[in-house]
Formats: sequence, C-alpha cells, structure tokens
Amino acid sequence: MITRLIAGAVIVFILILAASSSTYVVEPGHRGVQVTLGKVSPVFKPEGFGLKMPFVTTVIAQPIRQQTATVDETCYSSDLQQITIGLKVLYRIPEASVVALFRDYQGQPFDTLIKPRVAEALKEIVALRNAESIVQKREEVKSRTLEIARKKLGGLLMLEDVVVEHIKLTQVLENAIEAKMVQQQEAARAKFAQQQAETEAKTVVIKATGEAESINLRGQALRENPSVLELQVVEQWDGVTPIVVGPGATGANMLLPLGDLRASPAPASKP
Repeated sequence: MITRLIAGAVIVFILILAASSSTYVVEPGHRGVQVTLGKVSPVFKPEGFGLKMPFVTTVIAQPIRQQTATVDETCYSSDLQQITIGLKVLYRIPEASVVALFRDYQGQPFDTLIKPRVAEALKEIVALRNAESIVQKREEVKSRTLEIARKKLGGLLMLEDVVVEHIKLTQVLENAIEAKMVQQQEAARAKFAQQQAETEAKTVVIKATGEAESINLRGQALRENPSVLELQVVEQWDGVTPIVVGPGATGANMLLPLGDLRASPAPASKP
C-alpha cells in the first residue's frame, strides 16, 4: 500500500514537472530563442504563452527594446594629446537578428560587437582633430562617431544614438585651452568695442554733414526766393499787427506792414 502511494506521488510529481516544463512565456519587449538539445532553432518565438518539448527544449528570452551602455575610451588627437572620452551608447536588437546574435555572440552583443566598433570609430575621428577642436566641437565628434560606427555594424544591430558624457584632458592641456579661450573672448570684446566706437563716430559725421547741407540749402533758398522768409513770418504770426512806437514821450504808434518789417533795418543799439 505504501509502495503504491509512493509510486503514485512520484508519477504525479513527474507529470507536474513535465507540464511545467512543456510551457514557456515570452515577456513583452522580448523574443524567444528556442534551443533543443544544443541546437538553435532558426525561427524566434514571439512574445506570449507557448508550448515546447519538456526537458529537452529551452526557450531563452532576448530583449528587443532599446538598451543603454557606456564606453570609456582613451584616444590620441592629431597633436598627440591624450584624451579620455566617455560615451553613452543607445542600441537595439532587431527581432530579425535575435537568433543570429544569440547563436554567434551568446546573446550579449554589446561587449563583443558594439563596444569594439564604437571605440574604433571614436579613435578614427579623434585622430583627425586637435585637442582644442575636440573640446569645442564635441557634437561634431559625436555625429561622426555615430555615422562610422553604424557603417561598421551594418544591419545586424540598430545603433540608435551615442551621447558624449565627458571629455577628460590632462591638467596641463586643460589649463592651456582655458587660457586660450579667455584670450579669444577678450579679443572679441575689444573688437566689438572698436566696431561700436567706429559706428558711433560715423553716425556723428553723417549727422553733422546732414545738418550742414540742410543749412546751406535753406540759405540758398532764402537768397533765391526772399518771399520764403515772409511766408515763415506769416506762419509764425500770433495775430497781433506789429507796432512801432514813435520818438518822444507822446510819439504816436504806427502799424508796420509785414513787408516793411522784413525790409526795415534793425535799430542800432545806443552807446
């Protein structure tokens, strides 16, 4: 009786184990690689629930979402300066490459495939530029590194982007570049101040020239057409007829025509 119970328990355990071993679940954002007795199936398994042969078949999930890793590489610029550049690499495994990458790179393509290509591309770009240019044009260094690394990887992997996180220079080189940038900024400020002074001087000259020409033109117009002055007097007249007081305490007031006002000489001042 006891033997039968033990045998029954063993059979139930084996059945449960076989049932659990005959199913698999591939999580969202992953694809499954089926391995049967060491042989990799050429077709990946989509996300979701599925059945497999118990005990002899394994389904290994591989991520196809975007992943992030870092690369720190020591390079030498065209002027033989040592520079350490840190990159953040954003990549993704296309589902069509899941099986091939698992079979050829043990499912870890970054260290064996991506990192060496990115480091190689970065060194090629840095070697073409001097240290100062690398610091000042880091966006250009990033874009060219991404372009070359993509060509080296081909279509096996999707290299989404690379981001320059830091650029480390030797202390001597960093001080030299900083001093040069300060000198350039001071020179730019001095040049701007000079240009501003020249512009202001030109403005003063132009204004003075315009005023002189205006005075000359007005004088010429008055000489050629004296009635212009009379017109200006009329325009500025306040409505009161000009009066000239006669000589003596009882001198009579006289109305003076506007034309006479223009023609009459100004009275001489008493000594």
